[in-house]
Amino acid sequence: MWEGRALSVRRDVTALAGAGLDVARLHEAAIALVDRVVPCDLACWASMDPDSGVISTMTSGVDRIPQQYEPVLATCEYTPGEPHTFASLAQRGDTVARLEDKRSTRLNEVWRPLGLSHELRSLFRADDTCWGGAGMVRTGEFSERELEFMTSVAPALGAATRVAARTAARRGGTPAIVVVARDGTIRASTAATARWREELEDVAPGRFAVMLRAAAAGARSGAFTARVRDAHGGWILLEASELVSDEAGDGGEAAVTISRASGADLLGLLLKAHGVTSREEDVCHEVLAGQPTSGIAARLDISPYTVQDHLKSLFAKFGVRSRAELVARLS
Repeated sequence: MWEGRALSVRRDVTALAGAGLDVARLHEAAIALVDRVVPCDLACWASMDPDSGVISTMTSGVDRIPQQYEPVLATCEYTPGEPHTFASLAQRGDTVARLEDKRSTRLNEVWRPLGLSHELRSLFRADDTCWGGAGMVRTGEFSERELEFMTSVAPALGAATRVAARTAARRGGTPAIVVVARDGTIRASTAATARWREELEDVAPGRFAVMLRAAAAGARSGAFTARVRDAHGGWILLEASELVSDEAGDGGEAAVTISRASGADLLGLLLKAHGVTSREEDVCHEVLAGQPTSGIAARLDISPYTVQDHLKSLFAKFGVRSRAELVARLS
């Protein structure tokens, strides 16, 4: 029974990932799905910066935490020694954990004053990267079966949260999301898909289907990224990641995001195309970060004169005469 419920929720979460929702709306819908199997009195789900582990967004269930407790709860996440913070769970590689430490500030100063005594946390990972997590609190204990359920659905939630975060970062370009089966069959797509299909078909008939099959195949081994030309000399970015696999079948749907490539997306390609050396690439990244010559020299452990030599080479390769022009060329 539990396995069937977990499979059903994973499938529903996969469908949500293909709907083009932002992280908050995705988590709001997923909280309702999970609550049918693991009910709780309060739920607070987070998305996290995959590099720093800092919480990016917080989404509550139907019942919100009283406002006066929110600052205490937020402070606990960054207090040394507080057990089972999202960041510490991510560092340890845990997927689920029950809060049982009586020294916990959030247990003593938030949950107990609200008449609650048990907390379950689950982290959402995709390709060993943590994208978010769930905090679930109630009066009764969480069972081993419920922990098994959250462990089972967490990867699907991680993959869906990653897709939502990736889409949000590209809202300005009206990206499309296409959910693709292993054989390239489209299972679902957002409204913007038709425009991107036309752009790719302008290059060559059938190109849209070919690229979707390539993206679905690439997603099997992890995240897939490809930059392809449009019919007008511009660049289109395709990013794909596997959503969830049915344990009893082939599964393996992938979410493919199609958007206009930015300067940052093309940076590596441009550097390689212009024959930039690895050390020149290091200098280039520092210039784009706004570092002065002295700062670059200190960070790369080279002399300021060597920095200037690398800059002259970069200027020549890109046909520019100043840092400002180099930054403009690569942005």
